Amino acid sequence: MSKNSAASRREYTRARELPELLRQRILILDGAMGTMIQRLRLNEEQYRGERFKDWPRDLKGDNELLSLTQPRVIRDIHDSYFAAGADIVETNTFGATRIAQDDYGLAEVADEMNRASAALALDSARRHATPDKPRFVAGAIGPTPKTASISPDVNDPGARNVDFEQLRQSYYEQARALGEAGVDLFLVETIFDTLNAKAALFAIDEWFEASGERLPLIISGTVTDASGRILSGQTVPAFWASVRHARPLAVGLNCALGAALMRPYLQELARQAGDTFISCYPNAGLPNPMSDTGFDETPEVTSRLLHEFAADGLVNIVGGCCGTTPQHIAAITDAVHDQNPRATARTGVFHADVE
Repeated sequence: MSKNSAASRREYTRARELPELLRQRILILDGAMGTMIQRLRLNEEQYRGERFKDWPRDLKGDNELLSLTQPRVIRDIHDSYFAAGADIVETNTFGATRIAQDDYGLAEVADEMNRASAALALDSARRHATPDKPRFVAGAIGPTPKTASISPDVNDPGARNVDFEQLRQSYYEQARALGEAGVDLFLVETIFDTLNAKAALFAIDEWFEASGERLPLIISGTVTDASGRILSGQTVPAFWASVRHARPLAVGLNCALGAALMRPYLQELARQAGDTFISCYPNAGLPNPMSDTGFDETPEVTSRLLHEFAADGLVNIVGGCCGTTPQHIAAITDAVHDQNPRATARTGVFHADVE
């Protein structure tokens, strides 16, 4: 079957086994790339490497650049999460968009960052895959530092520093680079502005149509506080209503809140998205120098809470966001391995009610 005929039938052209695996068991997503990089305390010179040693702007903190200047660091992080039990790792591309990289003057390097990051993750996945435990690479697509829905100027509510078309173009470049590099699925994550997310989803669908490919898609929103809303103001049900047209393989929540505070919003999302798999990767609390892992929520606490989510039939994919180390992922893997995944009404690759 050709790619185009598969796409016209809305079948996945990659990672076709993922839906069935999600019906069989809870899959494990990796932890936080940023946390692992921060632990290394890399300096400005290490971020720059030889290639960017004379760059006119500071580059420390541009984690995506490390895929070019310190590839072994990134490969080792992927390896550590796979060794801890992860089924899926994310590419080091959370901020690898033209818009985000413009802060460092590296907008023109964003395409290369995405391709190099995908290659590193895919190499790790191939080395850790076994016949009974395939490994997958999710092309990570972050929100960018700019928001299309909220004014950056408190004195001018109508002001914007980015528009939908700029976001769409930037996300299309990222989706194309990740897709052509061979990732297994896309993960649009840490969504604090649904309009930004809709631009990403539009761009991904454009690439699907242009390429003839059709990859599984995970969408993950971020509830920022106890109001139960994302930063741009939507409740969890409203957020799902705004993105469900993209027919994701899974939808979920990540970042901002720890597992304990995330529970009611995850329950609501699970109720709303009855025909879609559910993901959950909370953060590990606030920085705590007295903790073995450096964060409030220990692997034991995080894994116990995610075990409870699994026992209550809420999740299909679990992992960790900020502060989550391989120790956390190993504990989470142990905690949910004997739990059944959340049952879903899903019968096919996409929602049955969408042509």
